[in-house]
Amino acid sequence: MNSTPRFKLFLMMVLEFFIWGAWLPKIFGYLPAMGFTGNEQLAILLAFPVSAIVGMVFSNEFADRRFAAEKFMAFSHFVGGLAILALGFLNPASPTHPAPFWAFFTLMSVHCLLYVPTMSIANTLVFANIKDAARDYGFVRMGGTVGWILAAWPFIFLLVDWDQVAAAHTTGFVSWLGTAFGSPLEGEKLIAGTRWTYIVAGVASLVLAAFSLTLPNTPPKKGEPGDSLAFVKAFKVLRHPVILVLWLVTLIDSFVHNTYFFHTDSFLKSASVGIPANWTQAVMSVGQIAEMLTMVILGATLKRLGWKVTMLVGIAGHALRFLVYAYLPNHQWLMVSVQLIHGICYAFYFATVYIFVEKNFPNDIRTSAQGLFNLMIFGLGDILAKIFWIYYGNAKFAVAGGGMDWSKLFLVPAALAIGAMLLLAVAFHPKKELTDDDAVAAH
Repeated sequence: MNSTPRFKLFLMMVLEFFIWGAWLPKIFGYLPAMGFTGNEQLAILLAFPVSAIVGMVFSNEFADRRFAAEKFMAFSHFVGGLAILALGFLNPASPTHPAPFWAFFTLMSVHCLLYVPTMSIANTLVFANIKDAARDYGFVRMGGTVGWILAAWPFIFLLVDWDQVAAAHTTGFVSWLGTAFGSPLEGEKLIAGTRWTYIVAGVASLVLAAFSLTLPNTPPKKGEPGDSLAFVKAFKVLRHPVILVLWLVTLIDSFVHNTYFFHTDSFLKSASVGIPANWTQAVMSVGQIAEMLTMVILGATLKRLGWKVTMLVGIAGHALRFLVYAYLPNHQWLMVSVQLIHGICYAFYFATVYIFVEKNFPNDIRTSAQGLFNLMIFGLGDILAKIFWIYYGNAKFAVAGGGMDWSKLFLVPAALAIGAMLLLAVAFHPKKELTDDDAVAAH
């Protein structure tokens, strides 16, 4: 396979996930700090998963059969990039001026409506331009992992209180660096500094918009005359028990996965763990480092273990990580180390699902089929997690003084992960061999 297209696809994935990784980890603490009410926070947070549902019905249908994938990427990232860039210039609430909720909500909605479908489109571009999905997808998708890592580490410095560093009057580079690492922004300064996450994401999106025009031409796949809409055909495959079970397990695993992002930043900053605010994104990115390694071995793992066992290992990673969160929070080094499990969770379940779809769905609906599972991963599972934690879970596990009973809280996603494993183990019976003629009859 020509290495130049593959390298371009790798860079596409770097930028695709850099955008999301720049703003997502901090938004859950940023919205309350902006002064938004619980209902306003939920509305903003639901922009992303609702976009996954809208994208399944509309955008992916267009990408499947009407537009070249690379042009769809360019347009979406240009307009969506301008929207999220603008978020960085909205001021938080003050004693005399309320937080600009409608401006924030509108801009976030525009960004998400255009960005979320590109995750499916990116997969379409990759699968259309690689020879062996099981062998090559892991390497190309590893670019997304690299992008997420690259998005996390700059904020160690962008969220430093430089006034405090200057006041320390340190001598020597090593001493200065240590002071910078140990001087995170706090309070109002942290709120103002967090706006950089949207500015950085917006710039990256505009870069990807331009870069998308250099990607391999991937024209739409036309359906046969009289064919139903691609997303309708994609839903028809749920008649197959194997696909339906996988779809339901993906819903549960998505709830668990989104619980990780909803709580981990606040948990790491809490008194239970004590990691400085400017380091939490970097600590969470340790999971992406492990994801790089698991992506490299994903093809070999699938051929050796098969679909079911590989997916079971991925879900088991969620259960193990949350049990460690629940019972050993006072060991800071362990909280950093356990982030490595995140790579196993993502690669061995979600990435495996994408490859399974590529191997088992007809050509003309594969983008919509990817969107069908993104509907669970980024849509319904995300919605359920946010509604649950904002309206029930946070109040259920709150303790006096504004803290959380983290131990009891993290037993909820751990139990759900174990339940998903049992359902997958008992009811999911796919073909064991990874062959190219596994297409499911969806017509």
